[in-house]
Amino acid sequence: MSAAPGVAAPDKTLGACAVLSCAYFAAIGGFNPFAPLWYKELGLPVVAIGLLVSLQSWTRLFAPYAWGALADRSGKRVSIIRYAALASFVAALGFLLPLHFASLAAAILLMFCFNAAIVPLTETVVAAQLSTASGGMDAKRYGRVRVWGSVGFLASVVLMGWWFQHFGMRAFALTTLLLLGGVVWAAWRLPLQPPAVHPHSEQPSPAIRAVLREARVRWFFAGIFLTVLAHSALYAFYSLYLDSLGYGKQTVGLLWAVSVMAEILWFAFQGRMLERGSLHHWLLAAALLSALRFGLTAAFGASLTILLLAQLSHALTFAAQHTACIALVSRYFPGRLRGRGQALYSVLGYGFSGVLGGIGGAWLVSHRGYPAVFWAAAVAALGGAFCAWRSLHLDRKA
Repeated sequence: MSAAPGVAAPDKTLGACAVLSCAYFAAIGGFNPFAPLWYKELGLPVVAIGLLVSLQSWTRLFAPYAWGALADRSGKRVSIIRYAALASFVAALGFLLPLHFASLAAAILLMFCFNAAIVPLTETVVAAQLSTASGGMDAKRYGRVRVWGSVGFLASVVLMGWWFQHFGMRAFALTTLLLLGGVVWAAWRLPLQPPAVHPHSEQPSPAIRAVLREARVRWFFAGIFLTVLAHSALYAFYSLYLDSLGYGKQTVGLLWAVSVMAEILWFAFQGRMLERGSLHHWLLAAALLSALRFGLTAAFGASLTILLLAQLSHALTFAAQHTACIALVSRYFPGRLRGRGQALYSVLGYGFSGVLGGIGGAWLVSHRGYPAVFWAAAVAALGGAFCAWRSLHLDRKA
């Protein structure tokens, strides 16, 4: 069946979303693992580094929902993605100015305020293309799109490990701008989408609150919060932990790459794997494995072999968990609620957890050392497992 005149074919839209996902996560792969090392080279103490790392999560407390609400009401999701990508690039030009903590924090905050629109709205575009008649999502085809984000992250983190090992962290600011320029290019390749057609032009505002009042949805978001909180130790302090143990930047890049390779394999074959259990079962398995992963990281940081094995678990602790979350959000927040549902996933899952993980983790490092952060992550993951189990039980009853 051909697309209607002026409307991009689904395969073209999905292909463009895959390119954007690749470019976006390549930029993240060049920024997130190495930014703490850049901050350290600038002479900032670990508490200041923790605050800067947490800024990305602070923006997720409000920016994704604001963008999602704007997109749901205007229907112009792709236009918002395009201009947000451009504004993120402009904000990052602040990295080229004389760097002080305040100016650096302002540039990072602005960059991620705009950057926060890209993933939730792109996920919304993808989910709309892959919606099934039952209100679910074609997880197999979703994996084929999302895997390119992992490919972009993998290529970036490996190349950047080599790049910064040879040229030093002084190249970080310009490298970040080049990667964000790629995101702008990819965003403007995304075909414009027609506004979604709904049976009523206005939906009562309490609708989304009614969804959030469901106990299974509340436990679902609580499980996301705790499982992602556990992973905030990885995102904020893993590179610094490895650096403190004497690992070089290429080894840091290798360990990040191993986790993403496992992630890529999962996304490539997840359609067959997800059939072996419910989405809530995968959330439970991801949380339990996260507890084991971070416990091993805390206890055996000096063993490269153990660290490699722990990183391989990323296939389940992140990739399987992420797919299950996207599918469940699409189920719980259908139609015109979809953009805000994806935004809530970012806010409740990655916003509050990242803020608490960045600031609380910095305090733990200062008082107890890096291993304490990963022990705390293991405990948080166990809490996430309990919440996932409760959501599973309530979803069955519903």
